[in-house]
Amino acid sequence: MNAYIADFHVHSYFSRATSKDCKPEFYERWAQIKGVQIVGTGDFTHPNWLKELEEKLLPKEEGLFALKEEFKNNAEEYVPPACRNDIRFILTSEISCIYKKNGKTRKIHVVIFAQDFSVVKKINSILEKIGNIKSDGRPILGLDAKNLLEIVLESHALSFLVPAHIWTPHFSLFGSESGFDSIKECFEDLSKHIFAMETGLSSDPAMNWRLTSLDNINFISNSDAHSPQNLAREANIFSCETNFKAIKEALQTGKNFLGTLEFFPEEGKYHYDGHRSCKVNMSPSETISKKGICPVCGNKVTVGVMHRVELLADRKKGEKPMQGAKPFESLIPLPEIIAESENVGVKSKKVTAIYNKMLDKLGNELYILRQAPISEIEKAGFSFLSVGIKNMREGKVEVHAGYDGEYGRIKVFTEVKNDDSQLKLL
Repeated sequence: MNAYIADFHVHSYFSRATSKDCKPEFYERWAQIKGVQIVGTGDFTHPNWLKELEEKLLPKEEGLFALKEEFKNNAEEYVPPACRNDIRFILTSEISCIYKKNGKTRKIHVVIFAQDFSVVKKINSILEKIGNIKSDGRPILGLDAKNLLEIVLESHALSFLVPAHIWTPHFSLFGSESGFDSIKECFEDLSKHIFAMETGLSSDPAMNWRLTSLDNINFISNSDAHSPQNLAREANIFSCETNFKAIKEALQTGKNFLGTLEFFPEEGKYHYDGHRSCKVNMSPSETISKKGICPVCGNKVTVGVMHRVELLADRKKGEKPMQGAKPFESLIPLPEIIAESENVGVKSKKVTAIYNKMLDKLGNELYILRQAPISEIEKAGFSFLSVGIKNMREGKVEVHAGYDGEYGRIKVFTEVKNDDSQLKLL
């Protein structure tokens, strides 16, 4: 079977700090533009969003859904012919669990997967008795993550739970501020039901391979999109059949799960340590030498993902498990490469115009970033960009790591296009 790409973790417009365009019709449109075949619905615990999903989605393959024709709103006008594809949705939702355990306040985010709307309603009927699931698309519940896992497992034999962005300092399984030091400490006797984890934007599989305790875990990556345009900044590659059961089995066994598409982890906003308000960005060794104190304000810095990995790791950097380690590709969103080459903002009209031309001539964004022959990109009239894309594929990048909520920057050119239209390349 041909490989396909899935992005499971997204949000609706009912979640805080999200775009009003976070609706099925826009996700369907952008999934085609990006090159994603399966998209999570996100936020199925929210009653109004669930109602909208039921109204707009049509059951297709087992556990997957398609957008009904009447809601596509002439999408072909916005999707170049070279990008058009059939898109499927899978029912997912992120939940924030905040509770006390072992003498410490825990803040854990998880993503739950359900096969159909009846299962979703079963889960929601229990959760609404525990906390408010109407105030936000990602509800905050005073519920032990282990107890939530128990609810999910009892809802249906195929339902499952994946810890989200597992290294984020404030809201994750291993987070430096409120997380645990092991899977077992969090999920206890139910730990065997945790077979996949989301690495998050600030870490990649190689960082997670450094913990032997995670050798039996399959690492997935998702966009955590708060707008449809951010789809597929991280994603997963499968070769199994397109249905819920096959996807779950691939994540459980690793068979037909081919790997992930990643941010360069330094671009994530919690990769390094620091204080954003003080503009202090520190590597783990710098933080240790300063005893965790910000040299500007004298307060504790936010300990980032790289530091936390170093604390829990029992393998050296560069080592990996003997078996089971899936390959991954580190990518930079195409609009960012275009913006750097033109020395303009990523949301500028110039970037949009070039981006749309590339889609028209070459195909979807992930094809351009990953698979389009460099010669093909050059022949289409994008010679400057072709070199930048080649640099990205070869890992020839300049890194400025993110910290304390500030995204990092990954550059493929040492300087942007000069007046004589020449590029100085890395």
